[in-house]
Amino acid sequence: MSKVFIIAEAGVNHNGSLEIAKKMIDVAVDAGADAVKFQTFKAEKLVCRNAQKAEYQKKTTDKNESQFEMIKKLELDLNAHRELIMHCTERGIVFLSTPFDLDSIHLLHELGLEIFKIPSGEITNLPYLKEIGTLKKKVIMSTGMANLKEVEGALDVLTQAGTALEDITVLHCNTEYPTPFKDVNLLAMLTIQEAFKVKVGYSDHTLGIEVPIAAVALGAKVIEKHFTLGKNMQGPDHKTSLVPEELNGMVKAIRNIEKALGSGIKQPSHSELKNKSVARKSIIAVKSIKKGEVFTSENITAKRPGIGISPLEWDRVIGSKALRNFDEDEIIEI
Repeated sequence: MSKVFIIAEAGVNHNGSLEIAKKMIDVAVDAGADAVKFQTFKAEKLVCRNAQKAEYQKKTTDKNESQFEMIKKLELDLNAHRELIMHCTERGIVFLSTPFDLDSIHLLHELGLEIFKIPSGEITNLPYLKEIGTLKKKVIMSTGMANLKEVEGALDVLTQAGTALEDITVLHCNTEYPTPFKDVNLLAMLTIQEAFKVKVGYSDHTLGIEVPIAAVALGAKVIEKHFTLGKNMQGPDHKTSLVPEELNGMVKAIRNIEKALGSGIKQPSHSELKNKSVARKSIIAVKSIKKGEVFTSENITAKRPGIGISPLEWDRVIGSKALRNFDEDEIIEI
């Protein structure tokens, strides 16, 4: 990845509607994202029928329905996946989807996905990790709720199953929706990078776009961020997602920061070379100097422009003799 890989996370914000899902693909394309990501699951394979919702889900959906009932309405079937993949292909954006069970892994593999996204909740799911590891595809793994030992364990499972470490990108993440800024702990991304010598990135659940931009400045190679067509839409994740205008702003800011990071080589840029002669100084006559007169700190100084002898040569000039007459403010030559 020569540039930051930006994943516009549609997730389940399509509300089970193929029409909305396609509109979300168009929004991601218009924003300049590299990929748009959905979620692939069968409710029966993912969650027990009596499982409770997360606290944030209780606030944004019908609190009387179970987690099973909520997500059952958000499934995308095989035909929907095919249509969305086709639409992504037509629009020139990468289709991604996070599998949440073994059958979904197989489905996405059969559909030809080259990148598999592991969500935070599956980082301790050994059979799941082994299954993805055996595919030997590129892997992006979120690490919300995990400690460093659990990240190491997941990486070991993936690599022992056959996936090369260089094909894995590990995303720092916090799974609280929205994540308080004080809990982001963005420097943990660098801890992961140092500990395992892997590519790193950041999956963001804060409000706004500041933190993913900061992550890029710290070296993130992948950014993932939820977006929606409208924060007031019915569903668990809309309120903490970016609207299209915000997604556009995040992508633009990341691309600008990406350019600003540069090569790391300290040298004048092409655009500033023209400023050297204007901003730097030359050795200049303070007053009239006669031919043969000795240059001293009393008759020369440093002033703009920087088109003559650099003041770095001061000690070499002091004590030498003028080869000709110099007027006040004339650039010294020796």
